This record gives sequence, structure tokens and C-alpha cells, in this order.
Amino acid sequence: MTLAFKNPAVSVLRALGVALLPACLLLTACGGPGAATVDYPLAGAKIGGPFTLIDKSGKTVRWSDFDGHYRIVYFGYTFCPDACPTDVAVAMRGLDIYAKTHGAQADALRPIFISIDPARDTPQVVGQFAAAFSPRLIGLTGTPQQVDAAAKAFAAYYARGKDSADGGYLMDHSRSAFLMAPNGDPITMLPVDRGPQAVADDLAKWIK
Repeated sequence: MTLAFKNPAVSVLRALGVALLPACLLLTACGGPGAATVDYPLAGAKIGGPFTLIDKSGKTVRWSDFDGHYRIVYFGYTFCPDACPTDVAVAMRGLDIYAKTHGAQADALRPIFISIDPARDTPQVVGQFAAAFSPRLIGLTGTPQQVDAAAKAFAAYYARGKDSADGGYLMDHSRSAFLMAPNGDPITMLPVDRGPQAVADDLAKWIK
């Protein structure tokens, strides 16, 4: 079953990356502070920011805990029938391909899965979901308020769908795997729609 994404958030974000490119080029020409990072596709985009969530053991995890590390950030939920498992699997396979030639950099990278369904995604459930894809993947959840704050920081859209006859439900959500710099700035959206090799190629391109 394929999820229907009614909200244009993904298209807006992609357009944002394209729209920022001319400005990035101008900044590169002028030089000045931050010139080393203005070539990023998402340079200057307001994506990323402080959050406080919970990992599989119930330990508090903050965005600042990842300072100094490149990060992959994806918002989804463990009951997702197809989109999340597909995207996460591609991202993790891409990371594994990248690791074959960039072992140290891959070991220092932190892939993060953040649940947008805290009502069902307990720390244990998120931990099991993350482990099913990669021992590298960090699964995070939290209270509805914590999750909402994290999603807003990353411009991630999500909404609960209608209840089915058996009481279940799906979540509409944006599908973006953000690559973030060690200082927390956004770099690019990884091309999970193009397969693991494309993800590996982008990691090699942007991680220095």
C-alpha cells in the first residue's frame, strides 16, 4: 500500500534547495564568513535545530549531543506500511556502501530515525525498528510535544490519518532524509528515491 502525501511540504523543501542555489553562488563569489559551506544545496535553509527526545533505553537525547558529527535525519513511524521502511533501508544500504571506502567517516556519521507517531512508537518499539535496518541507526521518540518541536525544527510535515474500522491509522508525512553538517547546518536531502548507490555517492560528495 502506498501512502498518499497530501501536503506539499516535500515539494516545497525541494524547491527551497533549488531556489537557494543562486544565492549560494553569489555568496561564494563574495567570500566572507561561512564561504566554505555555501556550496551546500540547502545552505541557508532553516532546517535543523534543538530538540530533546528519548532513545531506546529511555535516555534523554538532545540535538547538541551530535555536535561534531555529520548526521542523517529522517522522520517517519514504525507502523508505516511502505514509505518509511523503503526510505530507511535505502539510506542504510547507501551508508554501508559508503563505509566500504570511507570507513572512518562512516563510523563518525550518526543516522537518526525520529518517530512522528509517539502514541504507538515507544522507546522499545523505535529501538527494535532501528535495529532491524542497521546497528548504526539511532531511533528516537518522545512526548507529542517533544516530537512536534523536533519536526518543526526540521520543517517536517506529519498528520494522523483517519481511523480504520479496526482502530488503526496511517500517518501522512514528508519523506526527506536530511544530511546535516557537524555544526548542525543542513547540507542536502539524500536521494533515497534513486537507490543506495546514489545515497553513497552523495555522502562521498559532501562529507569531507
